[in-house]
Amino acid sequence: MKRRKKSGGGANWMDTYGDMVTLLLCFFVLLYSISTIDQVKWENLVRSMNPNVDNVSQVVQDQDIEPGEETVPGSIQSDEAFDQLYEALSEEMEKADVADQVTIHKGKDYQFITFRDSIFFDGDSPVLRDEGKVVLDGFVRATKPAVEADVVKEIHVMGHTTQANPDAAVDLQKDRILSADRSANVVIYLQSLNLMDPAFMIHEGYGQFHPIATFDTAEGREKNRRAEILILQNGASQKSLSEYYEEIYGADAVQ
Repeated sequence: MKRRKKSGGGANWMDTYGDMVTLLLCFFVLLYSISTIDQVKWENLVRSMNPNVDNVSQVVQDQDIEPGEETVPGSIQSDEAFDQLYEALSEEMEKADVADQVTIHKGKDYQFITFRDSIFFDGDSPVLRDEGKVVLDGFVRATKPAVEADVVKEIHVMGHTTQANPDAAVDLQKDRILSADRSANVVIYLQSLNLMDPAFMIHEGYGQFHPIATFDTAEGREKNRRAEILILQNGASQKSLSEYYEEIYGADAVQ
């Protein structure tokens, strides 16, 4: 009776070793692939988890940033940098001696500044006053660090007029153009100071059609005659003007 030859098993350990090396290689490739995040990968990840999201936060790669100094949208560093903007704006308005004519509201992912229009303009004029330029210089000093830290998404400047005589209709063309020209001139001045990419500075003129007080009293008309600046944090989803007004001026504000 012939004995069966024993099959050689000496090479089996080489198969196991080769599999292990291959797995280790795959593991290190995986680590390398997730060591950096670019904008496209980030957007795809966010949209895969939340298909209904309106705006996707962007991650900007910067090889010069030291570990721990990143300002990824939604991170603690980003929130702290945006919160510091509120303090800086308050200090600059104090220095310009207009704190009693300015209201600064800090929301979850935005900051909203209301200026009496007399700070920037004379009555029925779209020409930016020299005193208003001083205030905007302070605004730029306060805002520039947040812009450079990439925590500011957009800046909206909004112009509003009032109905000087509640018993007489206003000239609609003049009213609309005045508010639009005023907001445009503020943005033009900010752009001249190289605050940020002009594509992310928006000017809007609303005329008298977004009041926050009654037209029936002189005090109410004065409140309605104003300029507003909305600063959106990077990653924020913009809401309607009415939603901002409800948070800032209260639910009873006239819309």
